[in-house]
Amino acid sequence: MTRVLTALFSDHPASVNETYFEHMRFAATFAFWLMAAAFCAAVHAIIPALFEKTAGNIIRRLNDKITNR
Repeated sequence: MTRVLTALFSDHPASVNETYFEHMRFAATFAFWLMAAAFCAAVHAIIPALFEKTAGNIIRRLNDKITNR
């Protein structure tokens, strides 16, 4: 049982050289920016003059972050 819990909560963060809480912070921040990009894209779909490049810029920045980990 202990091995299962370790695998669930520690193996993946360790594989990217992070603690559980460091990984939680990174993933939560990443999720926040994905939601922000989704919001901007949704508003842009309704009013094309708003957020013309915002969602794309956020996604590019997130891609750079995840690629350079």
